[in-house]
Amino acid sequence: MSLEEMKKRVRQHIDLSWNKGRLALAEQLHSQDFLYKSSFMGKPLSSSGYVQMVQDIRHAMPDLEVVIEDCIAEGYKVVTWSTLIGTIEKPALGYPPSDKVMSISAMAFWTFTPAGDIREICTMFDMESFRAQLGLETRPFAEKALP
Repeated sequence: MSLEEMKKRVRQHIDLSWNKGRLALAEQLHSQDFLYKSSFMGKPLSSSGYVQMVQDIRHAMPDLEVVIEDCIAEGYKVVTWSTLIGTIEKPALGYPPSDKVMSISAMAFWTFTPAGDIREICTMFDMESFRAQLGLETRPFAEKALP
């Protein structure tokens, strides 16, 4: 699979799962041993766990849209920088509803199998900015880093 084909597959996966909720189609792009890891999840998720998480978030944020800002590929890896935009209408992942339109920046590292299936997605979200937008307490980096 070429670098451009991998980037196209990542864009397709984001559009199918996050933007359209076509999760059965997105799941077909996963390898048998697919794992999803994230800065806001306590443990890796399997393909079915990933589908449930996306369903839960889309249920809480029905107007959610993910915009890909940049997409870079090398070897069997793709890196995306995305912005998630939407309103939290129902509680999600321990966060309260809000009438504010949220903008959350995310970086994701995608790993592919040689056959072109998505083996792993590891996503880091700017959770401090997210918390600030919700009006929740944020902590300076040094306070979190020091024992």
